[in-house]
Amino acid sequence: MENWKFKPESLMMSYGYKPELSEGAVKCPIFQTSTFVFQKAEDGKAFFEVAYGIREKEESEEMGLIYSRLNNPDLEILENRLSLWDNADDCAVFESGMSAISTALMEFLNPGDLLLFSNPVYGGTDHFIKHVLTKFGVEVMGFNPGQSMEEIEQMLIETGKADKLAYIYLETPANPTNDLVDIKGCVDLAKKYTTEDKKVYVGVDNTYLGPLWQNPLELGADIVIYSATKYIGGHSDLIAGACSGSSEVIGRIKVLRTFLGNMASPYTGWLLMRSLETLKVRMERQGDTAKHVAAYLNNHPKVEKVYYLGDLEEGSEQKRIYDQQCKSPGAMLSFDVVGGEAEAFRFLNALKLVKLAVSLGSTESLAQHPATMTHAGVEPELKATLGITDKLVRLSVGVEHHEDLIHDITQALEQI
Repeated sequence: MENWKFKPESLMMSYGYKPELSEGAVKCPIFQTSTFVFQKAEDGKAFFEVAYGIREKEESEEMGLIYSRLNNPDLEILENRLSLWDNADDCAVFESGMSAISTALMEFLNPGDLLLFSNPVYGGTDHFIKHVLTKFGVEVMGFNPGQSMEEIEQMLIETGKADKLAYIYLETPANPTNDLVDIKGCVDLAKKYTTEDKKVYVGVDNTYLGPLWQNPLELGADIVIYSATKYIGGHSDLIAGACSGSSEVIGRIKVLRTFLGNMASPYTGWLLMRSLETLKVRMERQGDTAKHVAAYLNNHPKVEKVYYLGDLEEGSEQKRIYDQQCKSPGAMLSFDVVGGEAEAFRFLNALKLVKLAVSLGSTESLAQHPATMTHAGVEPELKATLGITDKLVRLSVGVEHHEDLIHDITQALEQI
């Protein structure tokens, strides 16, 4: 029994928490404090040396609490638990998904470096890459779904800046089209251009499928990134982000987080710990319900095409990638209605049970219009190339009964 390895869902209620340190409370309290008392001055010195990256933590050394911008019991316990899902050494939690994305990019990119990224990405990420990183002298190059790794590398070579490659950033499945990117192929590409002097990092936004249905670290990625607002939070009542990876990688990210000051608050950490307890049961229910909804949409005369990972064609490159890196089709799907923006808006405006709102992964089902909402800032030509058209609707399936969702979708489609 001593060698038994508990599954993550069994450890979400207790891992990393010692009730005896908190008056025996069965659940971790909210440590709503800005600062912590040192037992002696030497402790404060040692803690700051590690927190500021002045030295590495010694093997037997236990890091103490300093100040809630640096560490806090709620965040530390949460990070320990989140690490389990991806079998990561460590995790860093942020006050938003965008702060996790931006911090993980800024730490490993310098002026003159080249960032290679997949299209499409979330609209906020797209803006940060193209309009913020470039202000700091970072070169950026995107590639599109359907391009082979050979084609991507050829594009890289033709820039004349292949030796400047420093980071490959992926969002897979892509938001909102569910296009898959070959994580292992990109890891191999990164290794090819890694030198003794410069490592090429691979970061993967795993919000759509993770942490239950895809584990990029297992495929060799260096950083897995989440908008923890979505499935991890799962109740549309918090904003948060997270990065998981090796101790070295997350240690660097945490040092930058300290100085950017974008860590999550103790209350957000406490809410996320609550949500982790039901993560598996929620996501499994959502995934099962999505299968029913996708099957219905595939046979509706007012639906032109459904973008769902459970419908990938056998023998296709997308199905090969799916089989290699995905463990479930997930609970996100998009579909083209017959018509355009007017018809899509009629459908969205007629929904009753499904809420018309952005975000995803929550207990309630949500629908939105990517072209004019989450991806409004993406260049029109790129949106057209990627299939983010006026007729596209994105649906995040919640935990409602599938028959009720189908009933609501049916009456809304009748308005087209």
